[in-house]
Amino acid sequence: MSDVIPRTSPRIIAVANQKGGVGKTTTTINLGAALVETGSRVLIVDLDPQGNASTGLGIEVDARAHTTYDFLLDDVPLSEIVQPTAQDGLFVIPATIDLSSADIELFSNEKRSFLLHDALRQPAMGGFRLDYILIDCPPSLNLLTVNAMVAADSVLIPLQSEFFALEGLSQLMLTIREVRQAANPGLRIEGVLLTMVDARNNLSAQVENDARENLGELVFETRIPRNVRLSEAPSYALPVLSYDTASKGAQAYRDLAREIVQRHARVAA
Repeated sequence: MSDVIPRTSPRIIAVANQKGGVGKTTTTINLGAALVETGSRVLIVDLDPQGNASTGLGIEVDARAHTTYDFLLDDVPLSEIVQPTAQDGLFVIPATIDLSSADIELFSNEKRSFLLHDALRQPAMGGFRLDYILIDCPPSLNLLTVNAMVAADSVLIPLQSEFFALEGLSQLMLTIREVRQAANPGLRIEGVLLTMVDARNNLSAQVENDARENLGELVFETRIPRNVRLSEAPSYALPVLSYDTASKGAQAYRDLAREIVQRHARVAA
């Protein structure tokens, strides 16, 4: 497999934070759906053994005959691994609990940190004509997350609006720096996304102020609010944009997609 990425290749974004419950999967699913609404073709790679992104996109467990595990470690045709979703232009490589053993098996592989990098760059990927690949990382800084960072162009960091939120970023930033130095010098931070923002809560405002003061332009202008529809949508196996298209949560992810597309357009100009 070639390590050279043509300029027409999709932009690969890892959605990562070693802390659980910050909105990684919600962001991956709904950003993917929002990017599709802009006319993009998007693949979501579920790299979390819990498989929540797969479930949230309507892929039943018994329909996951081939998964991210096979994508990383077995020679299975892409046509048997990549699955369409209910939304045209949005695809997923699903995950199951089998992926939890991959971290151990990767250690014996000489290219253990580059397996996802190489898999995403195999020639057959070109047939999907993708614009974006979003990787839903597990809530830890393990070898799966390192694989995502080695494979990615950038890392999007969801940051929950809660006390001590910023303190958990130091280890993640250190890992990004180490990956940049050792394996992926082009890796950058796509942005920090404030999630679960409650406009009525002084703590949310304080977290936002601290984040913008410390991280500056790395923090997206878009904020993701606490929203009942966002919480309900996964139980219906739908992105919130399909479940309640007019909800505040749906509009927030549309705003995020627009902000990302505009950032990339400025960089390309």
